[in-house]
Amino acid sequence: MMNSPLIRALLLALSLAFIPVSAVQAETLDINNASPDQLSSVMVGVGPAKAQAIVDYREANGPFTSVDQLTAVKGIGSATIDKNRELISVSPAPAE
Repeated sequence: MMNSPLIRALLLALSLAFIPVSAVQAETLDINNASPDQLSSVMVGVGPAKAQAIVDYREANGPFTSVDQLTAVKGIGSATIDKNRELISVSPAPAE
């Protein structure tokens, strides 16, 4: 009975429930390199228009130096940043 597919499935589901989200999602989306489609598909509360605004701001003003700088983009507030802080990152500036 211990080899039952149902018991194995339940044990697998139970073990997966205790894996920290950070262990599952190790990589973040770099807002300095992401396309509008990538931004809108990964970021919570960011649709196509806000994602395009992020890219437009980046193209007009240069790369972001921190995730918090997203508040400079119209329609992006600190609440949106807080919801996405663990999903996004900023690549370091290239060395000169």
